[in-house]
Formats: sequence, structure tokens, C-alpha cells
Amino acid sequence: MWFRNVIETYRHMKIKNKLSLLITLVIVISLAFTVLVQQYAFSIYDGQIYDKSSHVLNLSSTAIETELKRLQQLSYKIIADEQVQDWLTSLKANTSDYDSLLASQFLLDRLISYSGEEPYLYSIQIIDAWGKEHEGGNVIQQDPLKKKKVLETASEASGENRWIYPDGKDSALIVTREIRSFHRTNFDLDDLGTLVIRINIDKIVRDLAPEEGDMMIYSGQNVIFPRKPAFAPDQIVSSSSANTKGYEIKHIAGEEYFISQIQSRNTGWTYSNITPFNQIFQQITLIKEIVVVVFFVILAVVMLLVIRFSYSLTRPIDDLMARMKLAEKGNFEEANLFAPGGQVAMNEIGLLQRSFRFMIERINMLIQENYANRLLIKETEFKALQSQINPHFLYNTLESINWMAKINRQSKISEMVEALAFLLRNSVDLKEPIITVGEEIDIVRSYVTIQKIRFEERLIFHLDVPVELLGRRIPKLTLQPLLENAIHYALEPTIEPCELSIRGWENEEGLFLCVEDTGPGMKSDMLDKLRSGEQRTKGTGIGLLNIDERIKIAFGEAFGIQIVTPAHRGAAVMIALPRGMEE
Repeated sequence: MWFRNVIETYRHMKIKNKLSLLITLVIVISLAFTVLVQQYAFSIYDGQIYDKSSHVLNLSSTAIETELKRLQQLSYKIIADEQVQDWLTSLKANTSDYDSLLASQFLLDRLISYSGEEPYLYSIQIIDAWGKEHEGGNVIQQDPLKKKKVLETASEASGENRWIYPDGKDSALIVTREIRSFHRTNFDLDDLGTLVIRINIDKIVRDLAPEEGDMMIYSGQNVIFPRKPAFAPDQIVSSSSANTKGYEIKHIAGEEYFISQIQSRNTGWTYSNITPFNQIFQQITLIKEIVVVVFFVILAVVMLLVIRFSYSLTRPIDDLMARMKLAEKGNFEEANLFAPGGQVAMNEIGLLQRSFRFMIERINMLIQENYANRLLIKETEFKALQSQINPHFLYNTLESINWMAKINRQSKISEMVEALAFLLRNSVDLKEPIITVGEEIDIVRSYVTIQKIRFEERLIFHLDVPVELLGRRIPKLTLQPLLENAIHYALEPTIEPCELSIRGWENEEGLFLCVEDTGPGMKSDMLDKLRSGEQRTKGTGIGLLNIDERIKIAFGEAFGIQIVTPAHRGAAVMIALPRGMEE
């Protein structure tokens, strides 16, 4: 009964409460599973640490011990060598110098032969009964104190092997023993000398020890390997509880280390492998990845169930969001249409859809009205500015004058009248306020033709506009008025020749056309003063403000006229237009 009541209560819950309950359930299940898997992984992890560390350390220590035992047996092989016994006996008998020299040479050759066969030896040395050294291998200068210690240690052992550990001056592990006479004809155990074998313990450990962690070998407080240990033996010594397990986690110098240890039954040495605890986590990376993958799989399955369940509840909201996106992109016509088939529900979502529809309808109507008004205002402004440059000439009269000039063979007059007629035809025509740069340059050429007849050699005109820019769009009568102003302010006041030029170029910022002259120049803030009324023009023609405003109306506020003060004498008026205006 209570279960049925719970189901009934859940059915009547609000959408947000249902989704909150489901998401909470997903999180609880995911966290519970994650905690269980992590705990299980760590329990496996502890066992793997012990097994691997103990196994590797056992193998390494066994291999090292085997190699050291073999080198110990080498010491017995050397002292039991009959020729070595004969030569040492001969040297002790103090025979002739020649015999001593010959015995010494033979002994040296044999020691070199032994040391050459062993990759882990520095040298093999025999100190005879008279204290003379015979050494084969990597011979070094022996410290007198170290030599004395070696002899004393060998003497105390009474023929047994003894170890001498590396120190700060000598990195070799030394095994030493006395050489006693036990020749088959003379078994008197007479002292013949001391055998000293210097072992390269660093090379043995490098070859036989694991690469992971830091290997350390010590006997009591004497460190055998490495030569410069990172830790003292008392820092890593295990407690009694650790000895039963073979490993321990210790804090040393503020950091956590995993230390596994084993003690040799043969030498009594302690072998330790010290690994930073953070490195151990690499061993369970795979487990963590599996946990993450399983976590996301379960999360995906549960979320798919949630999405499928809530789809019927959230579908009206999705439809409303889609219409909002259409309205955001400006597509108000489609955003205002209802979904095909079916009535809008009268619940909260349905009322929200109806309100949104009425709002979009009103916004669309206001935008259309505003857009139409803006177009009308721009067209009115443009035509008002354009009307300022529409001179009312009698075109038919000019045609008659041209005809009469040709009859009377006045070629200059005819050329001037034809150029003027071309200018008037383009100025009177208001059908295309935006023309190509090539068409504007044709107007400029006609105007220059007229002015050339007037000023002759005083007017020097240059045109440098690339062919690929001739198809770009520009407001009609933009360059010609600027050229007219240059003639009025730069050429007319002087009797000297004046150079006028029109240049064009294009870069990433836009298309640029520049009208330059070599006249007296113009201040760069002239345009600002004209706008503010501080400066007034002297002529009655088309001003800079007129051209600047027409460009801004046509292409936007980012474009227009800029006055540049060249490094040389003169003035330059630059027109900035947008790129890609072929259309």
C-alpha cells in the first residue's frame, strides 16, 4: 500500500522535482559504486606491493649473493693454485734476485689472467711475506692506512675470508684472506702472504638489482652500496612488526617511502629497496582507468533512462528553445509559426509559447517598420547630398556648341565640350549613385582633359590604380570633387607646375584611394574643423564633408575620408572603403 502511495506521489510531482530526484539517485549510485571499487582496488594494491617488492628484492639479493659467493670461491681457487703456492714459497725463501724477479713476473701474469676473466673485479692483489705487492687488473695507489687495515683484518681471520666495506676514498668492496702453505709436499700452513680482491660492487648492483626504487646494502651502520647513500641505515631500519611482513611505509625527511627489506643468511647483510610512495600508484593506473570507464558507462546508461523518461515532459520546452534560436538569428517568420498538427496545451509551457508567439509577432512588426523608415531616411539623406552635386546645365546646348566647334575646326573647344558633356551626363544621372572605380576614373579623365586645356603644362597628372581595383564600388563623384579641390587650392594660387596624382591600393584593412598634390598643403585636422564649424570653405563646390557623409551612408561609419600630411610638401586626401565591393 505504501509503495503505491509513493508511486502516486511521484507521478504528481513537478518536472523539476522529478529530475532532481533522478539526478540525485544517479549520483548516489555512482558514488557508492566508485567507493566500493576503490576500496577493493586498494585492498588488491597492498597485496601486490608486498608480493612484487618482496619477490624482486629476493631475486636481486640472491643474484648479488651468488655473484659474491662465486668471487669468494675465486679467492680459494687463487690461494690453492699450485704455481701461486710455488712462487710465493720461492719469494719467501729469499732466493737469488733473478729467481725472485722471475717468480714475481710469473705471479703477476697469473693475477692478470684471473682478473681479466672477471667483469666485476677492479683488481687482484697479493702481498707476499716480505710485504711486496703483486697486483693484476686496475691498479691504484693503496692508502697505507687502508693497507694496514686489510692486513690486520686478514690476520685476525686466520685464513678465512673477510669483507672490508667501501669508504669515501675507495669505492671497492674488498675480500681478503691469508695465504697459507698447503702444498702437497709441504703441508705446514706457513704464512705466504695476503690475498686482496677488490670487487666493483656498483657494477654488480647495476646489473642485477631492479631499476625501480633505490637499492641499498648495509651491514649494521656500514653502508656497502651505494657509495653516497641518500639515507642512513638507522633511518630505514624496519621495526619488529615490519620484519614479519618484509615491508614498511615510513616518513623520511617529510616524504613517504615504501621500504622492502631482506637479510642475507650468508653474509648477514641487509638488502633494502627504497621507493617513493607516489611512484607505486603507477601500478594501479589500469585499475583506476577501469573504474573511470565503468563509472561513465553506468552514468551514461542512467542518464539515457532519465532523458528518455523526461523527453515527453521537456519536449515543449525544447520546441520553445528552438523558436528562440530562430528569433535570435532574425528569422521571426518561422519562429512565429506553431508546430504542424495539434493544439498548444493550456499549461504553463503552453501559455509561455503563446506569450512568446505574440511577442515575436510584435517585435517583427516593429522591426519591419523601423527597417522601412531607416531605408527611407538613408535614401532621403543620400539624394539630398547627391542633389548638391547635380549642376543644371543645358546638355543640348553643349551638343550644339560641340557641333559648331567641329564645323569651324576648333578641336580644343570640341574636346573640352565633349569632356564637359560627359561630366554633366554623369552628374545629372541619379539612377546609379554607386558606380565602379573604373567609371569614376573615366569621369576624372574627362575633368582632367578640360583642366589640361586651361592650365596646359602647369598641370601634371598621374594615375596609379591597379586594374584589379577598377571593378570595386564607390559613390559617384567622389574622386572628381577631390581633384577639383586640389586644383583650386594647390594649382590656381601659383604659376609653378603642380603635380596631381591618384593612387589606389588594397590590404587587409580595406580599399584605399588617395588624391595627392604638391601644393601648399592642408592640416590633418581640417575635416574635424569643418564638422565643428571652426573652418569654412572658400568655394561653393562639393566639400569634403559631403563626400565623407555619402561614403558613411553607403558603407558605414568605419569608412570615409582621412586627411594625411605627407612627409614632403603638399596635401593628401585618402578615401577608405571596404574590401570585396565588386557586387
